[in-house]
Amino acid sequence: MPDTKNNNKHMKRIVLFILLFIFQNNLKAQDAERLHSMGKNYLIDGDFSNAESMLTRAYALDSTNISIIKDLTLCYYFEKDFIRALSTIKPSLDNETADDQCYQIAGNIYKGLNQIKECEELYLKAIKKFSKNGALYNELGELMSSQNNIICIEYWENGIEYDPEYSKNYYSACKYYAANNENLWCIIYGEIFVNMEPMNSKTPQIKDMMIDAYKKLYTTLISEGAGKEKNKFVQKVIANLAKENNLASQGINTSSLTMIRTKFILDWYNDKTEKYPYKLFEYHQQLLRDGMFEAYNQWLYGSSENLVAFQNWAQLHSQDYTAFIKYLKSNQFKMPKGQYYH
Repeated sequence: MPDTKNNNKHMKRIVLFILLFIFQNNLKAQDAERLHSMGKNYLIDGDFSNAESMLTRAYALDSTNISIIKDLTLCYYFEKDFIRALSTIKPSLDNETADDQCYQIAGNIYKGLNQIKECEELYLKAIKKFSKNGALYNELGELMSSQNNIICIEYWENGIEYDPEYSKNYYSACKYYAANNENLWCIIYGEIFVNMEPMNSKTPQIKDMMIDAYKKLYTTLISEGAGKEKNKFVQKVIANLAKENNLASQGINTSSLTMIRTKFILDWYNDKTEKYPYKLFEYHQQLLRDGMFEAYNQWLYGSSENLVAFQNWAQLHSQDYTAFIKYLKSNQFKMPKGQYYH
């Protein structure tokens, strides 16, 4: 006959062992989470010594936790210990458990080590895996730009197409087009960036580029006309802008740009030919309807053109300008997918 009593004891031991194993694992996970939280707080405060102490202990308890891996890697990176940083994050890259942020962190480490080829290969691998991630396209574009490789603009354009809500590709592309006298796209991408990032420290620089690009654009339009642009969206934009050559010939400033841009939007939406839905132009139309388009253009170009004149305008129209700034702060500008025309 089977020894039921002994079998029951054996089963109880197995169950007790499993429960003890689960309990110990739960305790380890809780300890790792607690240490990770403490280490992350030290990391945020810039106390890298204590951050490293907490995060290495958390990592010892849970070496597969991707959040712990990223924060420990960042700690080493901020301490400029690039070798340990790379060795900490590389297993996740090799075994395909890395998320998109892991690739961005690793890219910065490779740049810190001046391993440009490895960095490029890493970003290309990342983009293949995360093909809709605008940050990765921007990083690869910046890497190519640092090597004076004009392919950089292709990556920024890809980032704008596949992840239009990510702002930095507009900034990078705007600067590229400004440097290469492609003035229309400098204006369009610059305006999108400053609306996405109105408080960014780089915004004044982009505003300066935009008003300069308008001056260059109209110099070309007045002397050469609309040209033979093949892009139909650009054809339509240029044709509408060229209607105001006479006004532009009197000088490009905030006041004339407000008039030019007002007429542009009215013409754009009255035109019965092929339509190109575009959030930036829809935003202009909405501001016109709400009576805030002049204040918007003053905010956009006034300080770049003439700071004193802008301050005087804002003081004389304080109610209008205050209303626009309130609107700006409460309405986040985003570009939707499907409106890529470059």
